[in-house]
Amino acid sequence: MKGFKSNIEKDTLGNRNFRKVLYTGKNLQLVLMTLKPGEDIGLETHPHNDQFFRFESGKGKCVIDGNEYNVKEGDAILVPAGAKHNVLNIGLKTELKMYTIYGPPNHQDGTIRTTKEEAIKVDEKFDGKTSE
Repeated sequence: MKGFKSNIEKDTLGNRNFRKVLYTGKNLQLVLMTLKPGEDIGLETHPHNDQFFRFESGKGKCVIDGNEYNVKEGDAILVPAGAKHNVLNIGLKTELKMYTIYGPPNHQDGTIRTTKEEAIKVDEKFDGKTSE
């Protein structure tokens, strides 16, 4: 296996998609995300997935089981499996750019959803196929 290498800051800042799966391993998955001004991920719960967020630009708010955290460039958030959570872009003019790591994977490898609407309409789940 060759693994995966990235300039994650550059890739995250350059991402224009709501969700873009970069790499899927057996136990972890790396995903880029961009939220437009005023957009949110949507309240969700992953019963079996811990989730890590790293914010590269913009201003946002993360809500985990009713606890609110303001986030900005350089911040990280960990969401434990089973917690209801949402990430909101509170910026009026700037996108909120982040990457997230799921453990175990949550989406099908190679998935790209350009908009939130597309992601909601085609709600795929991890099918066990990894990047390599």
